[in-house]
Amino acid sequence: MSNAKPFDISKQIVWEAYKRVKANKGAEGIDDVTIKDFEDKLKDNLYKIWNRMSSGTYFPPHVKMVEIPKADGKKRILGIPTVGDRIAQMVVKMYLEPLLDPQFHPDSYGYRPNKSAKEAIGKTRGRCWQYEWVIDLDIKGFFDNMDHELIMKAVEKHTQSRWILMYVSRWLKVSAEKGDGTIIERTKGSPQGGVISPLIANLFMHYAFDKWIERNHPRNPFERYADDIVIHCATEKEALILLEKIKERLGECKLELHPEKTKIVHCKSGNNHGNYPNEKFDFLGYTFKKRQAKSKRGNLFTGFLPAVGDKAIKKIREKILEWEIHQKTCNTLDEIAEMINPTVRGWINYYGSFYKSELDQVLKKIEYRLTKWAVKKYKKFKGSPTRAAEWLRRIRKRDPKLLAHWA
Repeated sequence: MSNAKPFDISKQIVWEAYKRVKANKGAEGIDDVTIKDFEDKLKDNLYKIWNRMSSGTYFPPHVKMVEIPKADGKKRILGIPTVGDRIAQMVVKMYLEPLLDPQFHPDSYGYRPNKSAKEAIGKTRGRCWQYEWVIDLDIKGFFDNMDHELIMKAVEKHTQSRWILMYVSRWLKVSAEKGDGTIIERTKGSPQGGVISPLIANLFMHYAFDKWIERNHPRNPFERYADDIVIHCATEKEALILLEKIKERLGECKLELHPEKTKIVHCKSGNNHGNYPNEKFDFLGYTFKKRQAKSKRGNLFTGFLPAVGDKAIKKIREKILEWEIHQKTCNTLDEIAEMINPTVRGWINYYGSFYKSELDQVLKKIEYRLTKWAVKKYKKFKGSPTRAAEWLRRIRKRDPKLLAHWA
């Protein structure tokens, strides 16, 4: 009697999948098992995943429903799989991604190896100088509304592997569990929060949008990050016509554009003053609009440029307030630096890549709070914020790398 498994899944791949899931960190699922808990019986847990997946008996547990507040006051619903399920999903992703990614469009930037949001921002900036109009697309509840039949049809186009098709199908149908134990059945969509979901999303949009626009409207370049899309047009008329065609196309794929958030934007550089309803748009945390800039020769001009977005600025300010730096008089400056530097570095690395002066203005709030901290901490500065600020400037000159925003 043969002990061979129906599906040939490498134990090494399961091990590699675990290492990737661990590196990504992430919260526990409905079983409340953390990565640390999972590692208490690591060998046994990984063996169970391999054994069940390779025998075809792996069934994903419910995903944990978590509500994340959005900037508009609404909530985004995430579906958090268990640690073990994230590892199982990573196994399939590691087999499937090398088949799919080479087929994807060069202007699809989201959740792909060697692609980034900053790259998408740079490409958008360059094209906004070449094209006068932009369609800023917003798909209504994209992750929740992808059609399962269309997803499976797309996956089958790239692999006939029975176990990959079987597990992708199971993950699409997996139910969500609320905090009170209520079970929500799923008939469409893919849980936002799953390891496999971003790859599935890219595959869906590859056929629903990327290939379609490349085939039918090759003169209209675009940048897409998952379901966040910007399309460039030469004229307003072209943008209006194309938007209607996109609505129709996405309707065929059982998706709908958000009527309030989707808009056509005028993005011409220069000092021309037209009467346009939309002259700015947000993309990947940046706000694109007309801004004063300096050319390489030192001449001032008005360009249509990206900088840290209005929503991001609000969040950064809220975070700086939340730190309550001015109240931490028991802490040294080094300790404050250790507390805030990782977050500030993240802001600078991302939002400081384009039009950094806008971010610098926001980060001045930190300096203001540090001055208040110095006044409260040291008697010699009592009633004299000017002297406290001067003292901080001397420290900055002596040790510019102490605080991330000083460097």
